[in-house]
Amino acid sequence: MTSDEISNRIRARIPDAAVQVTDTTGGGDHFAATVVSAAFAGKGPVERHRLVYAALGESILGAAAPIHALALTTLTPDEKGRGA
Repeated sequence: MTSDEISNRIRARIPDAAVQVTDTTGGGDHFAATVVSAAFAGKGPVERHRLVYAALGESILGAAAPIHALALTTLTPDEKGRGA
């Protein structure tokens, strides 16, 4: 799995999302992602993460998932604008 594949899957499920993904180890299985979307408004961190996990499906939730770790930062556009 690549950073681009992860970004594309998130954008497919959350179309307005601005997504930045980094492979943190270079091994293609540990990533950090920042996702900014209005879809996160009114949702807590767990709900936001569930939206992202749903976009990635079996890539992160399956028994043989290629993504072993994903550090998420999820923000609304207003939060990003405030430097949150």
